[in-house]
Amino acid sequence: MLWSLFKIILFVVAIAALTLGAGTLLELDGGIQVAIGTLELNLGPLQAVILLGVLIVAVWLIVVLLGFLRAVVRFLNGDETAISRYFDRSREKKGYEALADGLMALASGEGSTAMAKANRAEKFLRRPELTNLITAQAAEMSGDKRKATQVYKRLLNDERTRFVGVRGLMKQKLEEGDTATAMRLAEKALALKPRHVDTQDTLLGMQASEGDWTGARKTLTTKVKYGGLPRDVHKRRDAVLALSEAKDVLEEGKSIEAREAAIEANRLSPDLVPAAVMAARAYIEQGKPRYAARVLTKAWTAQPHPSIAAAFAEIEPDETPNARLNRFRTLTKHREGDAETRMLLAELNIAAADYVAARKALGTLPDTEPSQRALTLLAAIERGEGAEDKTVRALLTRAVTAPRGPQWVCDKCNHIHADWAPVCDNCDGFDTLSWTRAPEREGQMTGGADMMPLIVGEDAPVEVGKVEEETAPEQKQDAPLEGEVIVTPSDYVREEKA
Repeated sequence: MLWSLFKIILFVVAIAALTLGAGTLLELDGGIQVAIGTLELNLGPLQAVILLGVLIVAVWLIVVLLGFLRAVVRFLNGDETAISRYFDRSREKKGYEALADGLMALASGEGSTAMAKANRAEKFLRRPELTNLITAQAAEMSGDKRKATQVYKRLLNDERTRFVGVRGLMKQKLEEGDTATAMRLAEKALALKPRHVDTQDTLLGMQASEGDWTGARKTLTTKVKYGGLPRDVHKRRDAVLALSEAKDVLEEGKSIEAREAAIEANRLSPDLVPAAVMAARAYIEQGKPRYAARVLTKAWTAQPHPSIAAAFAEIEPDETPNARLNRFRTLTKHREGDAETRMLLAELNIAAADYVAARKALGTLPDTEPSQRALTLLAAIERGEGAEDKTVRALLTRAVTAPRGPQWVCDKCNHIHADWAPVCDNCDGFDTLSWTRAPEREGQMTGGADMMPLIVGEDAPVEVGKVEEETAPEQKQDAPLEGEVIVTPSDYVREEKA
């Protein structure tokens, strides 16, 4: 509405200005005299302006006429005529139809048909940046790796398709097992398109698999910079990479750098168990037991783990069982209902020869969450209290067929690892290991349960748990002597004698 009003006002102002100018020209005295040979023209001001306008129009008409004459000449030469443009449109139509058919054939898995359609489209369109993409993918689909490589290399010549060419060559090198070349190509591809999430993940996975922790941390920073990763996940994974870097440095004999890297990894992710353990041991080496205890306590609060308890015991390696039990209360007061905390208390009390407290700490764990460790602890308690050998052997036999309890299990493929690692040995998943119970698998060993009557005896009260892993049964042991402490399977309870 306002624009329409503005145009009306502008039109009125222009008409008024032209009228005023014409009136002014009419009132002026004098004029313009034009002499051409014997012809002499006397023009007034208004007539001169009109003549100037006529001259401008005449010049424009002459230019148009010259353009028309030029078009006639080109028509006679057969160049860029209406007829040729008609045939160009027809050729483009056929080319785009072939291109569409090629895309459909590619989506349908018909590699040879897609290549033929791409060649036809290139013949009509002469657009290699479009047709080469189809040709390369169709060649890969048909198994013609050599043709695909040639086309991907041609794509490198065009800035618009360079990323696609680099990425295609990278995938080929990955399939061939040439990880070093594939990694360099992935770095080039990421430099061309830093926001490409799939390239980020591919490069990060290769760097982690090859142990290039420094490069992986740079890639991770790029990933979070361009919004491909939440910041909390970035901190966790950066801690995993820092821990892996610390382990490599430690293997090289650089203990000081390894300590610093371990402490940095623990700072980034305090709940990462291996980082907490390594950082605590670094503090112990530096003579800072309070720092070590603080790190381990924080990690235990997040995730109780036997390695944390082992490192906590290393703070005071020569203490008595009772002193150790008292010192560990700063750790066990957290997550008191957790199975790991209860088994730790049971082990500490067994080492202190307090079997009543050990049984109370263990509670109903052998029945509600039976595991090899829980049942072995219960057998140690029974032996310490003077139970018959038959009862102890029955518990140990149950332990043979019981689940092993929490382990380092890959979240992607459920592969079990003996120790924590940044990359899964089975599926190459990065940061996929969790401390949890392994899922039960079909076809697990069942022979252990059938052999129990032969091991224990017909009359032994044995409750059979699920079979997880068969080991040799414990040898028959004599009854405990007075004051003797049972040695438990944990690596953080020392054997003590009264």
